[in-house]
Amino acid sequence: MSRPRNIVKLTALTGVAALALTACGDGGGGGGDGETYKIGVTQIVSHPSLDAAREGFKSAFEEEGIEVEWDEQNAQGEQATASNIAGTFANDDKDLILAVATPTAQAAAQSIQDKPIVFTAVTDPQEAGLVDSWEEPGGNVTGTSDMNPVKEQLELLKEIDPDVKTVGIVYSSGEANSQVQVDAAKEAAKELDLEIKEATVSNSSEVQQGLQSLDVDAVYVPTDNVVVSALETVIQYGEENQLPILASEGDSVTRGAVATYGIDYESLGKQAGEMAIKILKEDADPATMPVEEQTELQLHINPEAAKAQGVEIPQEVLDRADVVVGEDVEAQDPASAGEEG
Repeated sequence: MSRPRNIVKLTALTGVAALALTACGDGGGGGGDGETYKIGVTQIVSHPSLDAAREGFKSAFEEEGIEVEWDEQNAQGEQATASNIAGTFANDDKDLILAVATPTAQAAAQSIQDKPIVFTAVTDPQEAGLVDSWEEPGGNVTGTSDMNPVKEQLELLKEIDPDVKTVGIVYSSGEANSQVQVDAAKEAAKELDLEIKEATVSNSSEVQQGLQSLDVDAVYVPTDNVVVSALETVIQYGEENQLPILASEGDSVTRGAVATYGIDYESLGKQAGEMAIKILKEDADPATMPVEEQTELQLHINPEAAKAQGVEIPQEVLDRADVVVGEDVEAQDPASAGEEG
């Protein structure tokens, strides 16, 4: 079967060769030419998308041959731990902080004002209070957003299963990025003849209870770190109740959701890494570096998951898919899907 392939294109880092020959600015803790930069990494929880973003960030430095002393910390889903990590980094001799996902970015921004912070996998940095605006962040924080096309994703759900009338969304009450997506879903639902039903949770152990409180035709999983880390619970619910699980990013489709229009998180992280290199090597100012997004999306389809959840992917949808699980990629073992990469 022939299908188009839309490759996510990133803005190339310019002047790399010249940078290798010129002196660079001091990032705060060292890191001149021939030296090693010290970068702290704070991540809210481990799941494939966030792990991919973190590794993509690191790959930007590896590809440019820039030596980095990495200090990688994971909050294991606990906001208090994220705050403690941020406090430690605030007192450490770091050149830059990478914050993976909204909760850790918020914790870092609250504790650290004298070091550059680059985030990735943050849905709406302005709504989360991280920047003054997308175009002019205004402080020491900037990065890449994983804002997803909620309306297009719900349109895809209707195309796959036209009989869907009610869509359930379980999300964490503590994640501002999730509320943004729920609000977007409610707005899109008005035009799509859909009703959105929602349930909030505070941790991954409550996801099953949240799902059981809903009486819906389908479930939409936003880029919510609590829910995505418990995705296998959501997939099992879809299979037991014979209803489709629509994801908001490609890794969740690989793990068992039916479909999505999504971004490439490894590429998103690499894009953030390129921004960080500009800050460290060119003395770029985060205050004036616009938040960046990926503009080209990929259609991910999992036919076996669709079958298990009682739906059939229309051929016209399959024909235009960029990634088909089982053909292009193999699904990850659920037992290891949440393990840190």
